[in-house]
Amino acid sequence: MTVLFECTFDNARHIGLGVPSDDAPLRLNRLREDDCPAALFTRTRDEDDRAAALTALLAERPVVEVPADARHQVRMRPPLLPEHVGDALVSGFMMTHNVKIDVSAQDQPNWFVKGLGDALKVPGEPLSVPADAVAVCEEAEVVLVYVGDEDGAPRYAGYTFGNDLTDIGRFKQHAGHLSYAKLCDAGIAPWMHLGAPPRTAAGEVVIERNGATAWKGAFTTGTDAIHYDVAAIMDRLFAHRALHRPGRVHYVYIGADRSSFHGGFRAADGDRVTIDVSSHGVRMSHSLAWTRPGVARGQEWGR
Repeated sequence: MTVLFECTFDNARHIGLGVPSDDAPLRLNRLREDDCPAALFTRTRDEDDRAAALTALLAERPVVEVPADARHQVRMRPPLLPEHVGDALVSGFMMTHNVKIDVSAQDQPNWFVKGLGDALKVPGEPLSVPADAVAVCEEAEVVLVYVGDEDGAPRYAGYTFGNDLTDIGRFKQHAGHLSYAKLCDAGIAPWMHLGAPPRTAAGEVVIERNGATAWKGAFTTGTDAIHYDVAAIMDRLFAHRALHRPGRVHYVYIGADRSSFHGGFRAADGDRVTIDVSSHGVRMSHSLAWTRPGVARGQEWGR
C-alpha cells in the first residue's frame, strides 16, 4: 500500500513515500509553491488512481536527499494540511466500538468537532489540555482524511492514525458536555495510507511520567472493531451541505478502544503518551501540557 508524508525542509515543502525509520536518511521530492497535493485526491476514486496521480507528480519534482544527521531539520506536517488552517476541520465520532456499546445503540453515533487545522499536532509536539480539565485520557484511533472536490463534496483520500485526546471526566460528569470534552488538541501521524480504512489495527499505549512508565495497555481498533458501518456513517455525515466546501480537508477520528482512564489511570501535566500502532509500523509520542486559563474577549457588555 502506498503511504505518503509531507514535511518542510530548507524553508520549502516536500513530499515523501513510506514510513521512514528514525535513523534513516530521507528521500524527498521538493514541491513548488503552487502545488496542492490534496487536489490530487479530488480527481481520483480508488487507491490505484491515487497512487498513479501521486507518482506522476513526484516524477516532475526534484529529488532531495536528507542525510540521517540532518533529520532534525525536517518538520513533519499533518497529511494534506492546507496552508490556511481554517480550510481544515478536525472532527470525530464517539462511542463507536463494540466494546463500548450494546446492540440497542442508535443507528448513527454522536459527532463532535475538535477544531480547525491548528488543533492537529504531529509527533514531538505537545498536546494542549484546557486548564480546567477534569480527567484527560488518550484515544488511539484511525483517522479518515477527506478533501472537498470542486463542488465541495468531501472525497476520501486515505487514512492515518491519531490520538483524540479527551477530557473524559467532563463528559462523565455531564453527557451534554461532549463538545467541551473534545476541545483538547489532537495528535496525528504524518503518514497517510492511500487504501481503504483498515479492518484491524492494533498496538500499545505507554504513558511515561518523570521518565518512567506509569501506565501501559493494548488496544485494537479498525472497522472490524466498530459497531457501525463506517462507510454508511460517513455518507450520512457528509450528506450535510454545511460541511461542503471546495478544497476543505476533513480529518475524522472514528473512535477508540478502551483507554488509560478505563484502566484507572489519571493523566497529568507533563506526561508523555506514546501510541505504537505496531500492526502498521506507526509510532507517535506527545507530551501533555495543561494550559493557563484563557481570557474571553467580546463580552465587554458584561463588565
